[in-house]
Amino acid sequence: MTKYIFVTGGVVSGLGKGITAASLGRLLKSRGLKVAAQKLDPYINVDPGTMSPYQHGEVYVTEDGAETDLDLGHYERFIDEDLNRFSNLTTGKVYWNVLNKERRGEYLGSTVQVIPHVTNEIKEFVYRVGKQTGADVVITEIGGTIGDIESQPFIEAVRQISLEVGRENSLFIHVTLVPFLRGSDEHKSKPTQHSVKELQGMGINPNIIVLRCDEPLEDSIFKKISLFCNVKPDCVIENITLPYLYEAPLMLERSHLSDVVCRELGIDAPAPDLSEWEAMVGRIKAPRRTVTIGLVGKYVQLHDAYLSVAEALHHAGYGHGAEVLIEWIDSETLDADNYKERLAPLDGIIVPGGFGQRGIEGMILAARYARESGVPYFGICLGMQIACIEFARDVLGIGDAHSGEFDELCRHKIIDFMPGQSDEIDKGGTLRLGAYPCRIKPGTTMARCYGKEEISERHRHRYEFNNDYREAVEAAGLTVSGVSPDGRLVETVEITSRPFFVGVQFHPEFKSRPNRPHPLFYGFIAAALGEG
Repeated sequence: MTKYIFVTGGVVSGLGKGITAASLGRLLKSRGLKVAAQKLDPYINVDPGTMSPYQHGEVYVTEDGAETDLDLGHYERFIDEDLNRFSNLTTGKVYWNVLNKERRGEYLGSTVQVIPHVTNEIKEFVYRVGKQTGADVVITEIGGTIGDIESQPFIEAVRQISLEVGRENSLFIHVTLVPFLRGSDEHKSKPTQHSVKELQGMGINPNIIVLRCDEPLEDSIFKKISLFCNVKPDCVIENITLPYLYEAPLMLERSHLSDVVCRELGIDAPAPDLSEWEAMVGRIKAPRRTVTIGLVGKYVQLHDAYLSVAEALHHAGYGHGAEVLIEWIDSETLDADNYKERLAPLDGIIVPGGFGQRGIEGMILAARYARESGVPYFGICLGMQIACIEFARDVLGIGDAHSGEFDELCRHKIIDFMPGQSDEIDKGGTLRLGAYPCRIKPGTTMARCYGKEEISERHRHRYEFNNDYREAVEAAGLTVSGVSPDGRLVETVEITSRPFFVGVQFHPEFKSRPNRPHPLFYGFIAAALGEG
């Protein structure tokens, strides 16, 4: 029978529930178990697709096109399993489904209530991911903090699941903060005790308590929390803030987390084989060199807005034995007077995805600098479109070249809706989403990086390269190096004569893994290191 693990958080938000859940997933997978992970988010948005990156960080896109919480990126990077639309559920999606069922008469005239109808919808979702994947263990993270009003239906639903599958098949992990008071020079367990009491008041007794702290805890803290929170002594686990994200599974395993989880769930599995992960962490800790990459974007004040891009850059660095130093550059601060000086110290420039007019001209200047100076350039989604606009303006001499997204009235829309394409796209929160195939032109940088003729990558965009300009840009030296299988959509462009000047319409960062960097990021960092 599938085992269910529920991860909750207490005291404050941002404690790293997602990293804890992802680390546990990696540990259990290393024991030979098939693991699935999911996130339950209490906000009323149907998904994060229409939310500002400043509100929620990046939107992570799955293979099947679901726009999801950024924690799913952690799950995929740690567990190395592709997730899907059953991996993220929001309050908005729950009520959307419930109200549609009510309108269709599926409740047979019943009065629709939070219990049982809303909770049943949540339970069905949790059960479904296990059935769809055939997982031995399903790890479900519940967003928010215990005590939040909006989280209560999710807590009630997982309490019912635990009752239905039996405590021998379900496990609750509660992640809390143990603050350190400088004045008295001691850690305090009381916030954790109150948080657990709140959880117990909702009918859930946590089996394991994970203590987030910045410094090692005293033995007395573990004993006190074990006693007052009614958990076994070895079920109180320390989670110290680490300088290296991917060391988290190793740290938690030093506290025997996966041993305790397997014991509590009655799972008979071999000890985890973490040799590859340990070797990777060793490489991360001992880089032989450094490389500086300028990330030119419009949301750089919140680094989580580009979380997967930053992680993919680091992954490529690990592969080359290098530490990637990211220079976060607000594109709005670049202008004709300062852009050369600002960008000159960089070894490479990356322009990631985004929406809207703000900061576009600064990105165009970054693409221009990279093209004229020979500095390696990597444009992702919007970054590819920026490279095309800059090329049309400064090489083809089309001074008013732009995107239909930013200027509907411009005469030369290098980026626009393709004829017939926009008819089938709902603009209210959905775009061209998920994995699509791409055919690669031989003899190009794309072909060199991937080493194959056809690939599949995840997309999240609405506007495309305008084919009316394809012949002109190619004649001037911008190679269309990747297209859709029918040849209709331009997926990638490049200046093939350069070590690395590539723009891609898709989001390769979503497929990068710490122990298996994405080939495009790997090629980009190689060029930035002077090895391209």
